[in-house]
Amino acid sequence: QVQLVESGGGLVQPGGSLRLSCAASESIFNFNSVGWYRRTPGEERELVAAIDIGGNVRFAGSVKGRFTISRDDAKNTVYLQMNSLKPEDTAVYYCYAAVHFRYSWGQGTQVTVSS
Repeated sequence: QVQLVESGGGLVQPGGSLRLSCAASESIFNFNSVGWYRRTPGEERELVAAIDIGGNVRFAGSVKGRFTISRDDAKNTVYLQMNSLKPEDTAVYYCYAAVHFRYSWGQGTQVTVSS
């Protein structure tokens, strides 16, 4: 079972930026897709951003143009750069790695956007 360790969450003011990191315990090439979900209390889990083994990316409509996803294959790490943050981006963000519809998850990192 791969271990995924997230970091980079915290408190930021509206309009600010954060970068989340997700370090995997094995090569991310072992997975069809890696990326980030988020969840707020009482809401469904939402896919925020994903990158597949071919480098193709996709984003939730609510974050397009503000968030980018990238990976460092040498470090087995996936990044989520979040710019122009809004209060509605407040959530726990979870890194995932998926292969053949089997998902592994990180422990989650809290992002709070507030003045």
